[in-house]
Amino acid sequence: MTTLTLAAQILAIGVFATVVMDLWALLLRRVFGIASLDFAMVGRWLGHMPAGRFAHAGIARATPVTGEKALGWFAHYAIGVGFAAALVMLAGAAWLDAPTWLPAVAFGVATVVMPFFVMQPAFGAGVAASKTPKPAQARLRSLMTHTVFGLGLYAGAWVVSVAMAIIAA
Repeated sequence: MTTLTLAAQILAIGVFATVVMDLWALLLRRVFGIASLDFAMVGRWLGHMPAGRFAHAGIARATPVTGEKALGWFAHYAIGVGFAAALVMLAGAAWLDAPTWLPAVAFGVATVVMPFFVMQPAFGAGVAASKTPKPAQARLRSLMTHTVFGLGLYAGAWVVSVAMAIIAA
């Protein structure tokens, strides 16, 4: 397998898994009225970093940043691809030929450490959403979302493996 082929597979898996996660968020919003993360806030957070501002008392009250919504969405997908690359590094490139669900779902669940210990504290929500009105509910939603992301990693890897088999045939 060439480096370019591996990179293309990782890109496809990461984008696929992130789309699955976004569809989950859309389902929650449309069916249950549960709001998801506003990716403009991710862009705002990232947009303040060049000035040395990495944490906020409340990211929604921070000064808006030009292009924050586009930056946030780009970062969301870039992070998804980065997580897919990390999974492939941990599981090994051979996993791409015959993906199994357990490494993908376990890795997806493990990625919840990023919002719990990086993003939520930096946004002013506290460690694992401890400063939010309903921390247990916020934690459960994050855990569910990252589990769905893990399922998306598996499904994306399976689709890519089938596509690669068809191409090779």
